[in-house]
Amino acid sequence: MSNKEQQDMVVEFTPLEKIEALYSELTDWYGEADKKELRVAAKLLMVSLEKFSLYGGSDWHDLVNEYVDILKNDPEQFQKILRSNRGELKDKKSTGNYH
Repeated sequence: MSNKEQQDMVVEFTPLEKIEALYSELTDWYGEADKKELRVAAKLLMVSLEKFSLYGGSDWHDLVNEYVDILKNDPEQFQKILRSNRGELKDKKSTGNYH
């Protein structure tokens, strides 16, 4: 396969898709550990909360609570937000990079 053909098949990942790929990689790292998905999700949440607190201003927790409330009260809307952030609601461009 030529280099050009390989590049034509590469798709640009959205930031959410990159995080999901990292989640999958970390889950694999835990192997057969008990509750590995929950462990990975907790680690990503800890990092996310730290970033919210550092860069989200004085009301950073309001944004966190807003997402939690959407997930609790309107799971379909939350799934729509995720699909949009995965790029499922828009066309993706081909690039030369996986990440």
